[in-house]
Amino acid sequence: MSPHKAPDSSRRSDRSRRAIYDAALALVGETGYARTTIEGIAARAGVGKQTIYRWWPSKAAVLMEAFLDLAARQAEEAAGEGEGGIPDTGDLAADLRLVLRATVDELNDPAIAGPTRALTAEGIVDPDLGARFVEHLLDPSIQLYVTRLRAAQASGELRADIDPRIALELLIAPLTHRWLLRTLPLTHAYADAIVDYALGGLSAEPRGGAPAHDTR
Repeated sequence: MSPHKAPDSSRRSDRSRRAIYDAALALVGETGYARTTIEGIAARAGVGKQTIYRWWPSKAAVLMEAFLDLAARQAEEAAGEGEGGIPDTGDLAADLRLVLRATVDELNDPAIAGPTRALTAEGIVDPDLGARFVEHLLDPSIQLYVTRLRAAQASGELRADIDPRIALELLIAPLTHRWLLRTLPLTHAYADAIVDYALGGLSAEPRGGAPAHDTR
């Protein structure tokens, strides 16, 4: 007879964590953050609530980790398909339209919108969670825009004196504003208009004056 093999506790823990991640994301998407509870996550995942409390201090922490895991898996899939990041085809407007349309699709996806909205709201009242949200989720995306805009500066598509950090806010802030307020639809046409307005400007004629720079 072969010797009895002890259960692999690390494997069991990984399965439990994955079940908890999936349960947290699903519940927030279905019922909203306020109605999602540790007890509900535990029941959905098929684990005891003490298991969750042993690993996380709050449902916000569970959701944060679950969403980070989701983002990491999506990044791996995109990399495997040769995607990820902002493309550089030599046509900045076309590249930005492509990525903003993809952002619109993500923000309109309940599986992503629910957790993102919950973390955004909770991060306002929980500074530590908000800092983690910015560091691990927002900043990496922002850096992709900075890299693409700097490449456009180098190729002469953009003015050399603009601050890419300020310029990218002209692109992503309107999407976030409309998405948070939920007063108007978030569409591809709107994303295209943002790119056109940001790159083309609003004035009928060029205006002078020293550019403002972000000192952060």
